Amino acid sequence: MNFIAVVHHEEGSATGVHFPDAPGCFAAADDPADILQNAIAALDDYFADGHEVPEPRGIEAIRLEAKEDLAEGAYLMAVPHIPNLAKVERVNVSFEKGLLNAIDTQAKLSGYKTRSAFLAMAARKEIEQTRESA
Repeated sequence: MNFIAVVHHEEGSATGVHFPDAPGCFAAADDPADILQNAIAALDDYFADGHEVPEPRGIEAIRLEAKEDLAEGAYLMAVPHIPNLAKVERVNVSFEKGLLNAIDTQAKLSGYKTRSAFLAMAARKEIEQTRESA
C-alpha cells in the first residue's frame, strides 16, 4: 500500500515530506537521495505509535489538496507502507551454493551480523526501488 507524500525542498535546506493521509507524520533528509528511505521509516514509526492505518487516497485527491504546495515547487512521491511487524518469522529458503556463499561474503563485508539481516535489507531495497519506479 502506497501513501502519497508531498515533498518540499528549498535551496540551502533539507528536503522534507508530509503525508496528507497521515496527519502529523513528517520526514526529512539532508541528502534528497535519502528522502524515500526516511519517509518509509517515518510511516512505519507513525503507525507503530498506534495511529490507525487509513486507506490511502489516490494521487489525484492528494494533488487537489496540495495544489498550493505544488504551485510553490513541491512534488508528490508514492511511499510504500512497509510495516515492521516486530515478530520474526522463521522460513526455509533454498539457494544455489555459489549464490549462498556470495550472500554470506557480502553480508559480512556490509557489516551485517547475520545472513537473515542482510537478506531482509536487500529485499526491502528491492521493494522500495520497484515501488519507486512504478
